[in-house]
Order: sequence, then structure tokens, then C-alpha cells
Amino acid sequence: MPEPPVKDPVLDADDAAESGLRPAPKRKPISWSMIVIAVLVAVSAALVYRRDGAAGVWEILKHDLTLFGGILPRVLAGCLLGAFITEILPHEKVSRSLGPASGLKGLLIGAAFGAILPGGPFTAYPVASALLAVGADFGATIAMVVSWTLIGYGRAVAWELPIMGTDFTLWRIVISVPLPILAGALGRFVYVRLYPKAAP
Repeated sequence: MPEPPVKDPVLDADDAAESGLRPAPKRKPISWSMIVIAVLVAVSAALVYRRDGAAGVWEILKHDLTLFGGILPRVLAGCLLGAFITEILPHEKVSRSLGPASGLKGLLIGAAFGAILPGGPFTAYPVASALLAVGADFGATIAMVVSWTLIGYGRAVAWELPIMGTDFTLWRIVISVPLPILAGALGRFVYVRLYPKAAP
């Protein structure tokens, strides 16, 4: 007897229809991007084997396993952070502040949040995924990610100010400020046209 389908722990389609929120995207274990990467890895391994033999391939594998071991705890911490944020944040408030109907305010909040978000990609992307899961729309989330990439104060203070100087850093930030808003607005525009049924 087949087992009943497991409901999405975040938000299934029925809950989304009742609450007015967009259902959380379902993640496939194997996607086209993973297939492309696997093919590229296989081709690269074959080229290295042809040039350096099995010893060259083994040396790269040992180095990558060491790197993976160092990165894995941070990936786990970032994924746990995203999962906890998904459970903690109130879906209705996030949807009102960052959802499709939030307008310019949602883009500004997303951009401001991205600018002050500390940490690297192991923090930023799980948080962005959690926001999408609890009701933020593509536009506000894109504004957050672009703002974190371009304006993020952590990198500016730790790296840019000491190396590039105050004038360069300040002007670079001032010039970058409109870009997350524009990217978020464009993302919202494209999403509505690509997925009209999911749009409000």
C-alpha cells in the first residue's frame, strides 16, 4: 500500500491558497545544473588523467576532500540558520513587508537587510531561501541578495576600506545603492510574466 504524500513542512499548496502566500519551491535532488556540473567534472577529470595520470587525479581528490571537510560545518550551520528562520519568522508579516504587494517598501527593506547582513554565502543564501519560503517575493529577495553582494558592510569594512581607501569605498557604495532596487523591480516584473498563476 503506497504511503500518503508527505506535506511540505514549510508551506504546501493548500495552505498557500488559504493564506494567500506563494508555496515554497520544491527542490529536486537532481537538476539540470547538477547534471551540467557532473559532466564538466567528468571531462576535467579525464583531461587531468590524460595529462598527469591517476596520481594527478588522486592528488586533486585529496585536496578537495580536505577543502570539503573544512566547508561542511559552515554549510551545515547556514542551512540550519535558514531552517530556523523559516520556522521563526511570521509568514503573514513577512508577506506584508516583503511580498508581491509590498511595492517599493518591500524592495527597500530587502535591500537594506542585504546591506547589513553579516557573513558569507553560507549565511546569505540560506537566509534568502528562508525568506522566499515564508512569503517574500522574488523582487525583494533579489534586492536582498544583490545588496548583500554589492554593498555588504562586512566586506567593505574588513577589506575595502583598508585596501582601497575611504573615498573609493564611499563612492562605490553610493553608486551601488540604486542597483539592488532596480534588480528587485526587474525581478518582480519578470517573475509576474514568467509565472502569472503564482503572481497575486
